[in-house]
Amino acid sequence: MLVWIGALIVGAILGLLQTGWLDDVMNFVATIYVRLFQLLAVPTIVLAVATTLTSLGKGQEAGRIFRHTISYTLLTTIVAAAVGLLLYVVIAPGQLDIKTVETDSPLSTPSTQLSYIDHLLTVIPNNIVKPFLEGNVLSLLLLAAAIGIALARMPETEQKTVVVKFLHGLQDLLFMMIRGLIWTLPVGIVAFAAQLSAQLNAGVIADSLGKYVAVVLGGNLLQFFVVLPLFLLLRGLNPIRTLSKMMPAVLMALFTKSSAATLPVTMETAEQRLGVQSKVARFVLPICTTINMNGCAAFILVTSLFVMQQGGITLTWTTMLSWLLISVVSAIGNAGVPMGCYFLTLSLMSGINAPVAVLGIILPIYTIIDMVETAVNVWSDSCVCAMTDHDLTDRNEG
Repeated sequence: MLVWIGALIVGAILGLLQTGWLDDVMNFVATIYVRLFQLLAVPTIVLAVATTLTSLGKGQEAGRIFRHTISYTLLTTIVAAAVGLLLYVVIAPGQLDIKTVETDSPLSTPSTQLSYIDHLLTVIPNNIVKPFLEGNVLSLLLLAAAIGIALARMPETEQKTVVVKFLHGLQDLLFMMIRGLIWTLPVGIVAFAAQLSAQLNAGVIADSLGKYVAVVLGGNLLQFFVVLPLFLLLRGLNPIRTLSKMMPAVLMALFTKSSAATLPVTMETAEQRLGVQSKVARFVLPICTTINMNGCAAFILVTSLFVMQQGGITLTWTTMLSWLLISVVSAIGNAGVPMGCYFLTLSLMSGINAPVAVLGIILPIYTIIDMVETAVNVWSDSCVCAMTDHDLTDRNEG
């Protein structure tokens, strides 16, 4: 992170020099990184969602626990994204003064006005290759979900094992390429920062970026202290007691910024301190660690809207609701992606030719955002686990 911050400062200084040949070099390097992000965007999204949904098929043996877990996960994730959307509309981050954000995104200047039915039909692919070539995010998510669900429901045969291993192998290969790209990312940050600082008005940035951060962190805090406690109250659980019992896991998540690394502590805390049945905790929490990404869904939605806005894309309610759906599905499929939702958001934005350079100014503050997001994710995992255990206990007693 120190290297990234240093790269951002160096890039900002280089951009302020207003040197023609240096600006050309920085634009060239930034363009290379945008193309590399676009290269990895489509397979990142498709493989992450498909492999995640495939692995969930194993949970069908424990039908009731699985259904409760998925239901609460979807509900809390959708609400988290909706809270982020509501705050974005209310706070309304402003437009950055950037000349380079003009983009040829297909969402910004449609040649014809489509009806809602026509817009829906464009999501349904009639050619398996076309969505990949066009980077049609909704169509890709639909295909990935269909592949994952179909594999999950297939009988355990040798053919299924081969296909699943092939997908996981491709994902491992992709993640290795992503790690390599991340290793060189400071060079890209220098270029993005130089590109931005050459054309940004500092006052506009401070105001607009401050409102963006207020939306992201405000949405996460509302989810943590208001929304999730309301879910617990509606199920007859005491949110203060639940949070106090799960505090060791939440604090570890805050400082490690990793739900996966926190998982052993989350399971131990849920069983020993909160009193959740072992069969529930050991089934629900690993699944939630994989798919229950409340904080990530809010970040993907708010950041995507912010970046698209800078690219001149009109944020109609249709667009915002479409991206709410995309953010929820993407967050569920986010498991295992290095740098989590930041890189996934960057992939989504590069896939639609939005100005991904804007994400460069978000990177230095992403550490704080990531800490809060991870704490929200683990707290949400704990709530889903507690509610599932409560529901099953009530049914058994009844």
